[in-house]
Amino acid sequence: MRIIAGQHRGLALASVGKGDAGAHLRPTPDRVRESLFNVLMGYGLPHGARVLDLFAGTGALGLEALSRGAVQVTFVDNGRTAQRLIRENLAKARRTGDATLLTCAADRLPAAPAPCNLVFLDPPYGKALGAAALQSAQAQGWLAPDALIVWEDSAPQALAGFTPQDQRRYGDTHITLLTPDA
Repeated sequence: MRIIAGQHRGLALASVGKGDAGAHLRPTPDRVRESLFNVLMGYGLPHGARVLDLFAGTGALGLEALSRGAVQVTFVDNGRTAQRLIRENLAKARRTGDATLLTCAADRLPAAPAPCNLVFLDPPYGKALGAAALQSAQAQGWLAPDALIVWEDSAPQALAGFTPQDQRRYGDTHITLLTPDA
């Protein structure tokens, strides 16, 4: 696993092999990340964005956003293995100054210091955790009115109060782009 483009292009990230089932780590493959960020460029993101990375895992999505010009990323993961990997990857990229790691559950977020306009939501597949995490983010002020939510799951996703913008499928991975309703 590596950073695909931007300031840290080619940086090798800490590896979890094929994933850590016990820790529910399932890193987004490089080719899916590359395709996703090509789509995000059409929205003018992540350059200049404040990013919330829920169920951050290794932190690869948030680090890719930082590499491509995001101004700040908040990583959220309550798993010890994930927290260790995120800290290691932030240190490798020397990005501890513009990144924060919250060690709480994604559905129990504290109040946001500032809203984010890009949100990565990559819950463990088949556990129905995404909706509660997104609702918590909204209730705690993490979502800017124009936020783009990137929801990665095993099937396309929909949630009341959010408008689907795009859906993509990469093998068994479905990516749904949503925006909050006005």
